[in-house]
Amino acid sequence: MEEAKEQVISMPRIGDLAPHFEAVTTHGVLKLEDYKGRWLVLFSHPADFTPVCTTEFIAFAEIYPELQKRGVELLGLSVDSVSSHIAWVRNVEEKTGVRIPFPVIADLNKEVALRYGMVHPGQSRTETVRCVFIIDPRQIIRVILYYPLTTGRNMDEILRIVDALQTTDAHGVATPANWRPGDMVVVPPPNTQEMADERLKQGYECVDWYLCRRKL
Repeated sequence: MEEAKEQVISMPRIGDLAPHFEAVTTHGVLKLEDYKGRWLVLFSHPADFTPVCTTEFIAFAEIYPELQKRGVELLGLSVDSVSSHIAWVRNVEEKTGVRIPFPVIADLNKEVALRYGMVHPGQSRTETVRCVFIIDPRQIIRVILYYPLTTGRNMDEILRIVDALQTTDAHGVATPANWRPGDMVVVPPPNTQEMADERLKQGYECVDWYLCRRKL
């Protein structure tokens, strides 16, 4: 019962301040505050030297330059040791030619994983599921994605979400379903009758008063 209670308490939510951590990584000791002022994609994987995780690490390495262009850092995590991480990263480079440029947390005692709700006993009591946390420069959690152990993540979607978040923050708009950079954005809905009447006169592309799009 106590273990179940701990799991519930430790599940962060969108809009929460990201839980603090200080952890050993493949790039030395890092803490959450090291990323303050920058966007951070923090992700967990079940285990080193496993097939799906290997494909994901290669894919994360491939999008890393695009994340960097957007001012986003990348940080991995699993409950393997730092020696295991280093050996696996070196093996990936040796076998595939892909260098893993981002640090990976060695969370042997599950301290960070439990704080971020990355261990789901229904999937595994010993491994983290495939979580993605997108944390903004104020260290607020903006997005949480969970995937089962059997399903690799979609890197295009992670980039798309980052683009959407940065666009909405910069312009005070929202993004519609399947939005991509360059598409029209959604204008925030009016909150008074007068604003609703004016909305249809402002030159937006409107389905009705509550759904209007515009170009940036």
